Amino acid sequence: MSLQQTFEQYWPLGALAMWWGYKWWKSRRVVAMLPELKNQGALFVDVRSAGEYASACAPCTINIPLPELGRRLAEIPKSAPVVLCCASGTRSGMAKLLLMKNGYQQVYNVGTWGKLVG
Repeated sequence: MSLQQTFEQYWPLGALAMWWGYKWWKSRRVVAMLPELKNQGALFVDVRSAGEYASACAPCTINIPLPELGRRLAEIPKSAPVVLCCASGTRSGMAKLLLMKNGYQQVYNVGTWGKLVG
């Protein structure tokens, strides 16, 4: 099989691997920034459901489930950084887009909530 044929057959897997790699890299960058963000008075928001949050959460977070986020924006100040988390990083990624669309400038997706505990 030629290189071109291999690329044509497997490019979706390569694209998926690159997307996961980018997500992993961005999350690690945010984790490294956590001490600085805490010093800046960041608000830590867990966008998982109330049930998920009740079963386990990072002590520094508040819970605003993703479906409620749009109507609860007044609870999140625009003057401080906002760090978002969820179970996998997907919902917090959607929350980041929503906040940025609504004028929030300093929004960070740490990915899974467990990264805030360690």
